[in-house]
Amino acid sequence: MRLVVGLGNPGERYAATRHNVAWRVLDELARRWPAEAESQASQYAARRARVGREAVVLMQPLTFMNEAGRALEGWLADHPDRWEGLLVISDDVYLPVGTLRLRARGASGGHRGLESIEAALQSRDFPRLRIGVGGTESGSQLREHVLDPFTPEQLPAVDEAVRRAADVVECWLADGIQAAMNRFNRRVRREVPES
Repeated sequence: MRLVVGLGNPGERYAATRHNVAWRVLDELARRWPAEAESQASQYAARRARVGREAVVLMQPLTFMNEAGRALEGWLADHPDRWEGLLVISDDVYLPVGTLRLRARGASGGHRGLESIEAALQSRDFPRLRIGVGGTESGSQLREHVLDPFTPEQLPAVDEAVRRAADVVECWLADGIQAAMNRFNRRVRREVPES
């Protein structure tokens, strides 16, 4: 079983925010495959699909972003020895809107959700797919920035990035992390407004 975790915040208030772009990718994958609800606990919601020979779980932490690792721990406790591959999807304020960056391992880059996952696993050795949501001129405004929705001008690039991110996940499943990095780690060609 493969596990794809999309980081975000629960609740209608956060559904359209930059921080929740990974949940849009999970929804796109669930639509493509299609996926059915597998389980829900107080800490997570999970959908399951079969993609070729692979069983894949799409998991959304229902904790807030900073405690995503607690949700992952809960899922792992409920499903011991049933998974063999993990991919975590998150937003990234240091990448331009619509840019994708896939890595086999690495640091959190200050992303609190990734920090929480790393703490839960006691490792940085897991693939992560970052989706650029753009930044702000002032670092002090980043917290508010990620909790705001994208601008109307940004939405076409975001929609395209969500589709490409779903393609990345499918490539990772079929061909592995190296093939997916080679194919998808490139910048968007057109300029996208940052705010």
